[in-house]
Amino acid sequence: MIIGSLLLLGLFIFPLWNITLEAPQYPIPLGMDIHINKFVDTHEFDIKNINLMNHYVGMQYIPETIPEFKIFPWAIGIMVVLGVIIGFLGNYKLFLVWFVIMTLLGVAGMYDFYLWEYDYGHNLSAKAIMNFKNPDGTVMGFQPPLFGSKDILNFKAHSYPRLGAYFMFLGMFLTFMAFFVGKKEAKSK
Repeated sequence: MIIGSLLLLGLFIFPLWNITLEAPQYPIPLGMDIHINKFVDTHEFDIKNINLMNHYVGMQYIPETIPEFKIFPWAIGIMVVLGVIIGFLGNYKLFLVWFVIMTLLGVAGMYDFYLWEYDYGHNLSAKAIMNFKNPDGTVMGFQPPLFGSKDILNFKAHSYPRLGAYFMFLGMFLTFMAFFVGKKEAKSK
């Protein structure tokens, strides 16, 4: 339980997610790493170049910060501290409670990220230089995928977890396993 909780600290060091854009005009794909408290260029000036491209179709700029970047570090920090305390208490039922809370926070975070991506890709400026329409006449959206790959005009967008997410998944898996080990130990007493 304690080790699993401490693995969440990897989120403070490594990126949580990455979005990469491939296109023929960019021999080196453009990308951004998403940490729990900031957006970072995969290569120098990637976010600036993405913002320049997006301007033509009326997309919003990728901000330097979003409100969630103030909340996520606190939420993860609190869950780490709670997990360590629960681990020292040794109550296997609390291990499961911690896991469920962390799972709900993860689902809420992914849903929040989806909403941000949706707004980012669909809330387009009417004054855009270029306007693209779907076959049915509606305005084309440019939302990157939440997970996986997707074609967006001549770009192939990829969205996948990074090392910070794997630390989190491993930590949550260990805490879930700690519940079963604790339950088995409690039954054998």
